[in-house]
Amino acid sequence: MSDLQIHTTRLDPAAYEPLMAFANAGAAAFGYTAHLTLDRQLAQLLRLRVAQVNNCTYCLNVHYGAARDVGIPQAKIDCLTAWWETRLFSAAEQAALEYAEALTRASDTTVTTAFQQYHDRLTTYFDEAAMLEIVAVVVNMNVWTRLKLAEGAMPSLG
Repeated sequence: MSDLQIHTTRLDPAAYEPLMAFANAGAAAFGYTAHLTLDRQLAQLLRLRVAQVNNCTYCLNVHYGAARDVGIPQAKIDCLTAWWETRLFSAAEQAALEYAEALTRASDTTVTTAFQQYHDRLTTYFDEAAMLEIVAVVVNMNVWTRLKLAEGAMPSLG
């Protein structure tokens, strides 16, 4: 959307160089323009899902567009908020999305929904190197969603 503007309504993270250096290093290594061995569409689905879970409007705007740019079918993009209620996602994608949500919502784990089960399911489809890239993508997105929340990055038209 060409007429979308982002307004900072809270803090200006750019004013604190160590924070931005940390965030920018993560974006360069694991952000949507980074070169990973992980499938680009899967990495983008994970980024978008983390943005959805964390209600980051700035990140939603960026990552809906990035999802389209990497060729994710529109039906998958549209149904990502309820991916488990569809037959659109492969078993590997489902395991990765479930893992990303569990890592993002770590405080929701309990004895009956221990994090180990998400890890174990992920090992069915991914080797350790791919799993580490999944962790990096999810952690990086969580950093950016929190940063943009603190910033108060508010999209508006005009």
